[in-house]
Amino acid sequence: MSTRRRRRLIGLTIGTTLFAAAVATELQKPADQRTWEGAILGLIPYDFRPPTLARFKSRMWNPDDERLFTPRAFGVGWDINLARLLAV
Repeated sequence: MSTRRRRRLIGLTIGTTLFAAAVATELQKPADQRTWEGAILGLIPYDFRPPTLARFKSRMWNPDDERLFTPRAFGVGWDINLARLLAV
């Protein structure tokens, strides 16, 4: 197996595992307490709420937010706050 293929398989495995962990975290909660946003092990953010333009903007272009990496607007992990990146 080539190195490129191995790396791709590892990335896919990690991504699938994180997605499954986030969904499992929500499904363990009573139905009326599921928000579909949170963090896996208190560290890796996830947000499965229907995406909105306002949320994408606040996560990917927010000069008032000092963070370079913000929780994803939809999915698992982080987005890059481009306003902060370009201000550096």
